[in-house]
Amino acid sequence: MIVTRRRLMLGGLGLAGAGVATAAYATGIEALELHVTRYRLTPPGWPAARRLSIAVIADLHAGGPNMGLARIHDVIDAAQGEHADLIVVLGDYFATHRFITEHVPHAAWAGELARLKAPLGVYAILGNHDWWYDTGAARTALKAVNIPVLENDAVLLGDPGARFWLLGLGDTIAYKLGHGRFRGVDDLPGTLKRVTTDDPAILLVHEPDFFTKVPDRISLTLSGHTHGGQIRIPFVWQHYVPSRYGARFAYGHVIENGRHLIVSGGLGTSVVPARFGVPPEILRIELGGETPSLVHSKTMISAPSTA
Repeated sequence: MIVTRRRLMLGGLGLAGAGVATAAYATGIEALELHVTRYRLTPPGWPAARRLSIAVIADLHAGGPNMGLARIHDVIDAAQGEHADLIVVLGDYFATHRFITEHVPHAAWAGELARLKAPLGVYAILGNHDWWYDTGAARTALKAVNIPVLENDAVLLGDPGARFWLLGLGDTIAYKLGHGRFRGVDDLPGTLKRVTTDDPAILLVHEPDFFTKVPDRISLTLSGHTHGGQIRIPFVWQHYVPSRYGARFAYGHVIENGRHLIVSGGLGTSVVPARFGVPPEILRIELGGETPSLVHSKTMISAPSTA
């Protein structure tokens, strides 16, 4: 059974239980920070001489109080400021929690995403909230700003001699069937059939639980969805990750059997507009190059005033 964030957070955590001061910090400070988290690695199947930078935006969840239109503008500025070769957006574009204070129309958040530019393009996938609440509007908004949605599809990118495949899966829990059961629209075998050369491949999939099914053919998998747990209180946070695997794929760089996964903590919020211990982040991933096999760093680029 997949455990949802709503069931867990509303089932017993409660910000009030963590104290008024903690709740104020989580809603009024940490949820409004913005970090850039950087990874540098050369995963298996990726040629060391083939350098590629990727900026990753995940779980925007557009809507106030913590992801209003002005805030989204700052996020896009920060992502564009990384000057990455490729930009990917990993789904869940609009807020669905009950505490929305500023509604951001679909055309508005998509209009901000339209400002993203990269030499190899900007590509998107859909997330479970897009499917559960308004998948048609999300598709229409992204199409209107010419951002391709990769859904069980693959594109070959890069110059001759430095090419790679970018694959995007359909959402793995797109339809709620009840009692913690879901049906996805993902088709990995069909997607892999579109890969017609031996160039390295990167996979985009919203939910990181799918990583258990990813073959060695994929050099790197990129996911969002978990928000890193969103409320990361020591000793209990791992129980609030929306995953059947608990903390296993909750956040960051995961290596299993030589396969590599990076999970973004995302930007927006779900269920409650608060974050604790896992501030909003954009990812910058650098592949290849004459560097150590793995470098990981985090830089805060903006923080709310506490005056």
